[in-house]
Parts: sequence; structure tokens; C-alpha cells
Amino acid sequence: MAESFDEKRPETRPVPIVTNPQVASVQGRVAAVIVTYNRLAKLPKTLETVLAQSYGCDWVVVVNNNSTDGTREYLEGLDNPKLEILHLDENLGGAGGFEHGMARGYNLGADYVWIMDDDCYPEAEALEILLRERDLSSQSLGYDVPFACSLVKFIDGSLCEMNNPITTWDWPRAYLDGRKSLLITECTFVSVLVPRWAIEEHGLPLGEYFIWFDDKEYTKRLTRHYGPGIIALDSLVVHDMGVNAGVNYRMIDESNVWKFEKGARNQASYRLRNEGRIPYALYYRRILREMREGEVSKPVRKRMRRALNEARKFNPQPRFPDNPLYQ
Repeated sequence: MAESFDEKRPETRPVPIVTNPQVASVQGRVAAVIVTYNRLAKLPKTLETVLAQSYGCDWVVVVNNNSTDGTREYLEGLDNPKLEILHLDENLGGAGGFEHGMARGYNLGADYVWIMDDDCYPEAEALEILLRERDLSSQSLGYDVPFACSLVKFIDGSLCEMNNPITTWDWPRAYLDGRKSLLITECTFVSVLVPRWAIEEHGLPLGEYFIWFDDKEYTKRLTRHYGPGIIALDSLVVHDMGVNAGVNYRMIDESNVWKFEKGARNQASYRLRNEGRIPYALYYRRILREMREGEVSKPVRKRMRRALNEARKFNPQPRFPDNPLYQ
């Protein structure tokens, strides 16, 4: 179900009126942020497509999450002045990787950070379109759009099931004003553009999440304070993930429960603190119901219940790029 937002938007950032709102001057320094862990077979193609953008990045920050497959050696062998390599001493998960990578991009002086996984292949104009559509949509909507994401395809050209953003109740508003974009409240970190001011004012993703829902929490946080982001329909990327499937709690087993535990804890914590006890309880019940329907084993269900209960005490807070942790 699509979500609404506060129509008053008390923290909405006004945008200056331009003479011709249909023309955008694409400008600004961009730091791409790629988080990688043991994907040496795919990372080179991601780097190749990012470095070949029609609107060139000023920096490409690669966060190596303590990979063990030769990624460090590969990255250290590259000779490109745009590359900023950040080797972490431990695997902090996607959430920790994006937290550190976005902080590095901000501290380099980027006006925008453009974030993605190590198996994301943006088409040549993906970044340029994100910049242009965010600017033009801001002019159309009358507030500074806090984030813009690409349309994510699977390797066969179909919609990537895991990366489908959530639209607002009035999702066609910018589209009907001539924009190639739709209003969204949340999206995943597979080609997302975030302006510097959003990071400065509301911080970084929650690294303590480790994996899953860090992207949803962050974009929902920005929507809550500024108004919706957009999906730029002509900004296209391919997500080269193994299987084109979304999260399904009916299919948890011993091999993947560790990811589902983190996701359930994170989302339950978010619901409890931002939506209230009833949404938390309804989410809790839905997870238990879906696991029963999928005949998930009792030991796995026990671990999931423990994660859902842990959410009651799990309450990480955003950090900001000036934190000594990132210096």
C-alpha cells in the first residue's frame, strides 16, 4: 500500500523560481559510492559502467567490506585518479559500508552521493538523468527533492523484484507536469542520488542495521522530513543478482535465516519507533503467519521470534559525516 506524507512538510526546502523550468543546468560534484564484499567477478563491470557515465563522477568511492576473494589486491592494482578506495578492517554489512562510503563522499566535498551495490550496472546516462530529473522535479513540485533513484531491471530486462520503490498516494503528480518521474517514499540502495544537504541535516544510514532495511529507513527518514523522493523512469540500471525475487518470509531456512533475522529486527524496530505499537504488533504477526504458511522449521522460527523481540531494545541513532569515526 502506498504511503502518504505530511502535506505541510515543515522542513521542506524551497527551490528558486527559474525562467524556464523545463531546462535544467546539470551541475555539481558527484561521488559515486560502491559497497563490495566478495564479488570480484562483478565489481569490475560496475566500475566500468560508473566510470563511463555521460556526466562524469568526480570521485568513485569503493568500500571494500573486508573481502577475502582478492578484491583488495584488484583494487590496489587500479590506477585511476578518481578512485577512492576504503578498506574496512571488518565486514560491516551493506548498511555499515554505505554509512562509511557516504561519509567519505561527503567529506571529499561532493554535492551529491550516488550509491549502489557491486552488482549494479548503470546505463551510460543514468547519473545525468538522475541529476536532471531531481532538479526539474524540484522545480515542478516546489520543494527540493531529497533523493532520486533509477529504474532497476534484472539481467533479462524484466523488473527487478527486490528493488521496486514504494510510491506515494499522488505518485503521478510530477509526471503529469511533464516530468519522467514518479513520487516515492522509499527505495533500495541500487542507484540512488542523495544531495549533500540531506546528509548534512539528517545524517547517514544506520550502520548498526548491518544488512536489509537500512536503505528503506534512510529514504523514509528523508521523506518524513522533506517530502517524497522520485524514481527517474529514464535512468536505467541492471541489477545482476542471482535470482530475481523479493523478500519472502515463507522461504527462510538455516542457510539464509541470518539475513532475515537482521531484516526483521530492523524493520520491527523502525515500525515500533516511527509508527507505534500496533504497526509493530501487526508486522510481528504477519511474519509469524508467513513462516507458518511456508512450513518454516521450528528452530528457524524461534530465531526469528528472538529477532522480532530484540527490536524492542534495538534503537540505533544516525551519525553525521563529521564524526571522528570517519576521519
